[in-house]
Amino acid sequence: MPDTAAPRPDLAPVLAHLDGDREGALERLFTLLRTQSVSTDPAFAPECRKAAEWLVADLAAIGFDARLHEGRGHPLVLAHDLSAPGPHILFYGHYDVQPVDPLNLWEGDPFEPVLLAREDGSQYIRARGASDDKGQVMTFIEACRAYKATHGALPCKISILLEGEEETAGHVLADFLASEPEELRADLALVCDTAMWNATTPAITTMLRGNVAEEVHLSAPDRDLHSGFFGGAATNPLHELSRVLAKLHDDSGRVQIPGFYEGVPEVPETVRAQWRALDFDLEVFLGGVGLKTPAGEDGYSALEMTWSRPTAEVNGIWGGYTGAGFKTVIPAEAHAKVSFRLVGMQDPKTIRARFRSFVEDNVGPDVRVRFTAHGGGAATVMPTEAPAFEAARQALTREWGKEAAFIGCGGSIPVVSAFKQDLGLDTLLIGFGLEDDRIHSPNEKYELRSFTGGCRSWVRVLDALSP
Repeated sequence: MPDTAAPRPDLAPVLAHLDGDREGALERLFTLLRTQSVSTDPAFAPECRKAAEWLVADLAAIGFDARLHEGRGHPLVLAHDLSAPGPHILFYGHYDVQPVDPLNLWEGDPFEPVLLAREDGSQYIRARGASDDKGQVMTFIEACRAYKATHGALPCKISILLEGEEETAGHVLADFLASEPEELRADLALVCDTAMWNATTPAITTMLRGNVAEEVHLSAPDRDLHSGFFGGAATNPLHELSRVLAKLHDDSGRVQIPGFYEGVPEVPETVRAQWRALDFDLEVFLGGVGLKTPAGEDGYSALEMTWSRPTAEVNGIWGGYTGAGFKTVIPAEAHAKVSFRLVGMQDPKTIRARFRSFVEDNVGPDVRVRFTAHGGGAATVMPTEAPAFEAARQALTREWGKEAAFIGCGGSIPVVSAFKQDLGLDTLLIGFGLEDDRIHSPNEKYELRSFTGGCRSWVRVLDALSP
């Protein structure tokens, strides 16, 4: 294992225990991976409960006070060990997984995990949930197990919250945060559902974009019309929708909704310099998806655009006749799905209202407009100047032998904003996945080094956060 500094004396036996119990840790992970905890499909509800019950039993065996919390969906796993002195840490992960479709593209049974080797000797685990998020969850649990086995106690107070509806945006966690927030009060949250910068460089994600999702429905004539009889005289909802969507951006890539950029900060030059120093290859980034030329706002790098700038994206358009052959109609309706990624202090409710006004102000007089909201959340920026962030960064650096990076993330993790808004908690987003782990896709995998290094990393991070 790479190490740039000798561990503290009380850390050495914990790390040694992890190294010696690798086979046991893999066996436990494989047992969890075999549960088919697909949260979106009601047919798998018994398997979701099986996974939750297994986690409760495993945490109880370590010494946690563990239980299930029932609600309007798959249960939460709640576990506490508050016997140690020092700060109170809340760890979050999720045990549910995405569906495995298309099954024919898998190179083996998605729920029969296997450890595979490459020609260079590196190994990886193939299974649904290996990276997202069961493998990541078990890195933290194994770190706690090693502390308990070695010292009989954890280095600080720890609560564990594992969700069964992260992949479906269910109700149980939100209901629990609203009704019983005191059970989750802590000093700092840890989330292991993110990635490293690359296979050898650990990272702490320090900013997440928020989001707003909307469906737009336009209607004009009371039925589909013959385009020969009515073409040119009747309002065409598809024309109206296309015109509105085309007005979303100007030629420089800026969003044209009035007031859209209120609350959007410029990234400090010190942070931009750190991002420029990362070994990011734009040609590789875009080439991996068959592209060459960056889009978006003029004057910003690809990392800035994906980590720190807001966006407006059209995710789908439909209307009229789209079947085989041709049907010359003016459709009665046209529809689109539009989403926004938010940064800084942009308010989701305000952005939603301004988008709706933008649409209504830019359609013709005969057009009726209806909207369907699909959720939203604010952006999150972590206080990297706080001592916990630097302590964790140094701990990761010691384990991996390369300086850990503070990075951004273009996606959204709603629980992080919920922790901040409902509990007042900052979150350390530390994960050990890689970009090529194929999460949500066939042949999902998790590098063995990600798993073993993740376990060891959490030992170091918990030690660094403790007195």
